[in-house]
Amino acid sequence: MKRIGFILKVKDDKIAEYKKHHEAVWPEMQEALRRTGWHNYTLFIRADGMVFGYFEAEDSLQVALDKMAQEPVNLRWQEFMAPYFEGLGGSRPDETMLELEEYFHVD
Repeated sequence: MKRIGFILKVKDDKIAEYKKHHEAVWPEMQEALRRTGWHNYTLFIRADGMVFGYFEAEDSLQVALDKMAQEPVNLRWQEFMAPYFEGLGGSRPDETMLELEEYFHVD
């Protein structure tokens, strides 16, 4: 199992609304994440909107993203979430995730 960390940036004036949407993530989106191997998926956010995401996958971030790209609900969710993020440059949020290098771990 590979541990994957990534960052994204939510717009300052959209943080509360962004978090509210994650209190009720669409059930079909949650099922798609499970089906495509996003295990132990967790999101953290700083007061300035910096998001740190973590999940465990069988392979890599790119493989996990490629699998989700095949799920119709993912496109709808990414388009719905896009207005909340900074620096997308016309891309979807899942196309701009910056993967972090894992350099230490202890169980």
